[in-house]
Amino acid sequence: MPVSPVKTRIPLTSLGHLITEVKKQLFGIEAPASSELIGLRKYFNSYTLQGRRNYVLATYGVFALTAAAYWMHRQHKKENQAPSSTA
Repeated sequence: MPVSPVKTRIPLTSLGHLITEVKKQLFGIEAPASSELIGLRKYFNSYTLQGRRNYVLATYGVFALTAAAYWMHRQHKKENQAPSSTA
């Protein structure tokens, strides 16, 4: 049976933490210190829980704005297609 080279100390249910462990053990990529994160990387990163949360919130926000724009465009289209009686 094949054995994984990654020695994980975390449950496999946490995909984000598993990816972080794989980066650390297989590729030697360490999470940067908080002082090294500048600009948008400070708020949107894959190293901290807050950074991951911000990605999720931004994604949900984009979906909500897209749905709202579509809904408003659809209602505007219905109003323009309604027959008007000018008799």
